Amino acid sequence: MQNYIGAIDGSHVPVTRPSRLQAPWRNRKGSLSQNVMVACDFDLNITFISCGWEGSATDARVLSSAQLKGFQVPNGKFYLVDGGYANTQHFLAPYRGVRYHLKEWDHGRHQPQNHKELFNHRHVVMRNHVERALGVLKKRFPILNVGTFHRIRNQVKIPAATAIFHNIIKMRDGDEEWLDNQPDNIDPADFVDLPNDDGDNLQANNLLANNLQGNNLRDQIAWQMWNDFQQQ
Repeated sequence: MQNYIGAIDGSHVPVTRPSRLQAPWRNRKGSLSQNVMVACDFDLNITFISCGWEGSATDARVLSSAQLKGFQVPNGKFYLVDGGYANTQHFLAPYRGVRYHLKEWDHGRHQPQNHKELFNHRHVVMRNHVERALGVLKKRFPILNVGTFHRIRNQVKIPAATAIFHNIIKMRDGDEEWLDNQPDNIDPADFVDLPNDDGDNLQANNLLANNLQGNNLRDQIAWQMWNDFQQQ
């Protein structure tokens, strides 16, 4: 995959709201959250974050809003996204209805059988970087797993603040391995039950149907991969 500059994913972060204001913040799990969009590079640096969308908002809607507010992708470049987003020339999603998640590849024991499977396999391996970045972020800053009682204007800023600290730690060659041996500063029993990143796929793809340029680009990349793969 040439010209990819990173990966994007949405992640829910708990919030607290008065009873009369809870409805738009309630996610499909029934808890209250904001839907945060994170873009990262392949060194796990967070390059963009959008905070403040209610938990009922889809990942695709949050990305659309970010673009309207200035999030741009250089011409000829693209981010890798999951099936919750439309496939476009700037945001390449996997093929639908084709084996994708790493567990489906049985730790590498299954070999791709066609260009779509090969594309999806390499896509998920690279897109996994943003899931790792989010995992490190939430492990390093467990406040992202619980609701707080700050004013909402401050609650929505917390993910952005942690992203800044995360990048500073990365710049200083911070190590994530020590996180596995640290005591819990916040009891995991207090963590809020939040949605994973798979629930909005059908809605997003139906809402933002086929994008011809994105589909052509994806096919071109997939066939080139497949031809190179067969010659190995």
